[in-house]
Amino acid sequence: MKKVAFYTLGCKLNYSETSSIGRLFIDNGYEKVEFHENADIYVINTCSVTDHADKKCRKVVKEALKHSPNAYVAIIGCYAQLKPQEISEIPGVDIVLGASEKFQLMDYIGNLEKSEGKAKVYQTEIEQVDTFVSSFSFGDRTRTFLKVQDGCDYSCTFCTIPLARGASRSDTIENVVENAKQIALTGTKEIVLTGVNIGDFGEKGKYNFFDLVKALDEVEGIDRFRISSIEPNLLSDEIIEFVATSKRFVPHFHIPLQSGSNKILALMRRRYKRELYSDRVAKIKSIMPDACIGVDVIVGFPGETREDFIDTYNFINDMDISYLHVFTYSERENTLAIEMEGSVPGSHRAERNKMLTILSEKKRRFFYEQQLGKDATVLFEADSKDGYMHGFTRNYVKVKAKYDPILVNELKDIRLVDIAEDGDVNIEETSSANLLM
Repeated sequence: MKKVAFYTLGCKLNYSETSSIGRLFIDNGYEKVEFHENADIYVINTCSVTDHADKKCRKVVKEALKHSPNAYVAIIGCYAQLKPQEISEIPGVDIVLGASEKFQLMDYIGNLEKSEGKAKVYQTEIEQVDTFVSSFSFGDRTRTFLKVQDGCDYSCTFCTIPLARGASRSDTIENVVENAKQIALTGTKEIVLTGVNIGDFGEKGKYNFFDLVKALDEVEGIDRFRISSIEPNLLSDEIIEFVATSKRFVPHFHIPLQSGSNKILALMRRRYKRELYSDRVAKIKSIMPDACIGVDVIVGFPGETREDFIDTYNFINDMDISYLHVFTYSERENTLAIEMEGSVPGSHRAERNKMLTILSEKKRRFFYEQQLGKDATVLFEADSKDGYMHGFTRNYVKVKAKYDPILVNELKDIRLVDIAEDGDVNIEETSSANLLM
């Protein structure tokens, strides 16, 4: 039996696709092993969000060949679509597959003969990629990432995703619901909906993301649905109000902001102003006071002055949000931003990143403090570190408990007691589970 190992860089969407491709190998008689083990083929699913994609890809290839020097190496994913020729020259790489071809990997690898010289490249021009391939992760984590949408029709000046994944396209509601039902049969209790721009899900005039949310809320066997990330201009009042009374959708929203300066938002070609963003946060908190709200923000975008950054800092500081994902702007080929004036020095970008990272830690701690003393339900993960395991409440508070394998993938009623030194929340039992610290 031949062995295959996978390595995934990037987002939840990549994880869902890697897992689905992995099941194709298993169905064809392969044994799936860990990446640090000897394998006959290594599949590396790449990301293109930052400018470090090349370095990361080279490093992972080198690590793979350290374990199995004669292994076949396949590179797929966003970076493979954007820079296939560049990847083909990395020593040890045998095949590079673009956005459309990656799901036919089994058809391309043949008998796993190593290529001589440059790797083979199979890539369709992104403008011609118009099919949707459904995917979901399974067996890798407690929760499942379910892909419902792919590609993006937006033209943000900093982003290469439309060049790597193509135009926006979606699964059907019927197929997503069927996938959710199949996932429920595996005992999975939480599904995270993923995509490039999931708020754009649907077919105009027929169905939209809100219709999908309502349909999934009726799926038996899944306790939680979590929306991974949704643009503020696509997060409607009806979605927020539905989640507030939903049976299965949890009070956790991740809403990209990118900048708190309307000037920078315009340069980025974002489809909203900061006033709309703060309105969305206020709407959520008015009907779900304990909701968790995560925020994406980019620092150091071309033209961002010190005043613009302070404007962003103060805007975020004044909002009732729970945590930040902070990204430092990096120049990307074939984007409009790379041609813009007002490049921000690297040292200034690093300083601004640090300031917002500290702000994120303060926001998260304050959010956790507001939850102390409250009862909650936790879904425990399979991790174990220093004798402890972790889990998340519906509103995404990370808790810790003494490790007990019986608790893995179990929902337990607990009370949030205090914040541990590592920032996670200690709990006490309100059920029969022995969770006392």
